[in-house]
Amino acid sequence: MDYNTLRDLAIIVIAAKCLGIAARYMKLPQVVGEIVAGLFIGPSVLGIVGQSDFLAVMAEIGVILLMFSAGLQNKLSDLLRTGPKALLIACGGVFVPLIMGAALFMAFYGVSPWGSEGFYKAVFIGVIMTATSVSITVETLREMGKLRGKCGTAIISAAIIDDVLGILVLTFVIGFQDSSVQPQKIMLNTVLFFIFAIVVGILLYKVFQKIDQLYPHTQRIPILGLGLCLLMAYIAETYFGIADITGAFVTGVILCNLPDSEYIEQKMDITSYMLFGPVFFASIGLKTVLSGITPQIIFFTVSFVLVALLSKIIGSGLMAKVCGFSNRDSICIGVGMMARGEVALIVAQRGLSVGLMDGGLFTTVILLIIVSSIVTPILLKICFEDQEQKTVLS
Repeated sequence: MDYNTLRDLAIIVIAAKCLGIAARYMKLPQVVGEIVAGLFIGPSVLGIVGQSDFLAVMAEIGVILLMFSAGLQNKLSDLLRTGPKALLIACGGVFVPLIMGAALFMAFYGVSPWGSEGFYKAVFIGVIMTATSVSITVETLREMGKLRGKCGTAIISAAIIDDVLGILVLTFVIGFQDSSVQPQKIMLNTVLFFIFAIVVGILLYKVFQKIDQLYPHTQRIPILGLGLCLLMAYIAETYFGIADITGAFVTGVILCNLPDSEYIEQKMDITSYMLFGPVFFASIGLKTVLSGITPQIIFFTVSFVLVALLSKIIGSGLMAKVCGFSNRDSICIGVGMMARGEVALIVAQRGLSVGLMDGGLFTTVILLIIVSSIVTPILLKICFEDQEQKTVLS
């Protein structure tokens, strides 16, 4: 065993919690402090903690647990009620960033003809912008007690659908570059996964309901729930090609109507809060390397970040308005869809491996993740506080 890993974990946990507490004293979401902690102790500033395969696995487990908890904290009836609206909001949150991202790349690097390498690179930049990091928004909404509200439910549902749509678009773009990728197979697998989740979910819910009746409020319930969460995440990624976080979220939804669903969530929250959550959020900062950035990349990065943030507000926010949400709720939903995280990283790494982007643009994506991860919780807090003040005054 490499015992330096224990040192790195100690530094991450202590730094994340100290800066998280500092963020709360500044009336900012705690997740902001944890992300800044990763940037501060990472290679860009102090350089005392570096990336490793072990930390990457810990971070992935962290986001899986976070999405499991998010599913548990929702009600199936609320998700079904907001499902059609969430689909439309997600479509707006994919289409507008895709178009604006491609247009931005062409504005900097020239307009390329349809089907050319430059054209696919431009479209790929748009694909990166379509991703939404629901985990960061979930943690922020949970801190504010807004996870179960109308806006919170719409944001989570739309963000899940958003990532599925974004991955589908990615497979089509890469399909023209890599003949081994079959977009039609990915679409079929997506449909099959949700059919599988519905059928298996009904059966597993009945099993867990019986166990909950026989052994109410006992630790075996959250332990079995955690096992199911990890298994569903594995099945989604390995057999269906769907993001593991989607499998984890679906597991939470399957169990959310159990009498002991809150008890399961409380037990999961302890594990996530103590270790896996801080490692995940700090890992975003750890991935940032600022060396070798040219003035052109800086200018493009600033434009890229601004367009990525605004395109989500415009696409998702306008579609929320079309779906009947108020102006304030629509802005809250648009802001809640701004954060980028693990899915954007997956998309960027895939593009890097097939030659659709270079190292400089990859750093741009990392900076987008950091900026959006910090800005989104702050703006969400402002939006919801303003909403509450308007409600009291009215």
